[in-house]
Parts: sequence; C-alpha cells; structure tokens
Amino acid sequence: MTDTVTTLRQRPAAVTLTPAAEARVADLMAKAPTDAIGVKLSTPRRGCSGLAYSVDYVTEETAFDEKIETPGGTFYIDGASVLYLIGSTMDWVEDDFTAGFVFENPNAKGACGCGESFMV
Repeated sequence: MTDTVTTLRQRPAAVTLTPAAEARVADLMAKAPTDAIGVKLSTPRRGCSGLAYSVDYVTEETAFDEKIETPGGTFYIDGASVLYLIGSTMDWVEDDFTAGFVFENPNAKGACGCGESFMV
C-alpha cells in the first residue's frame, strides 16, 4: 500500500486588489468601528444597469463569502457576487475632485452613463 499525498492547488482570489486599494482597506480598518472584522465588496441590484459595487464594513463572516487577507486587514467578497467579479481588479483612485474605488471588471457587458452601475 502506498501513501498518496494530495496537493491542492490554491485558487486565485476572485478580485485582485492593487497596492492602492490594499492601502485604502488598511486606512478603513484603522478607522473602523470596534465590531468590524473587515471590509466587504458586494454587488447589490441598483442603478440603471442592474448591479452596483458596494464596499462596506462587515461585522461577521458569512458562509460562502470569499476571504482575502491583505496587509491592512481582511477583505471579503459577498458569496452571491463572486461570479460577477471573477478576474476583476479593484483600485483606489484619488484626484483633485474625487476619490473612490475603481473596478476593472472583465465580466461587465455594459454600464450606465453615470457609471454608477453595470450589467453582466
């Protein structure tokens, strides 16, 4: 009888965070309410095109949520949103007039004119 060792390949995260996005997660966690365990990305139904990106504090882990450890804190992706986000990159962009998370999502087939929502 031979001992077989099964090696599981680690699957890549559904969303890649840029260094700027990771730094923003760290900033958010530094100011987070005491009961927050991380920051969570979800895609609620909203806007002209159907889905929107939403980033909020999370206070408890939920089954099926994807968990990504970043240098500044834990980043979660809503389990129901993962399929809409696979292969996406999340960045934090600031300029003279605005600041916010920006998403490069290869699954998005269109977006509304104001940029607040997308469709897959």
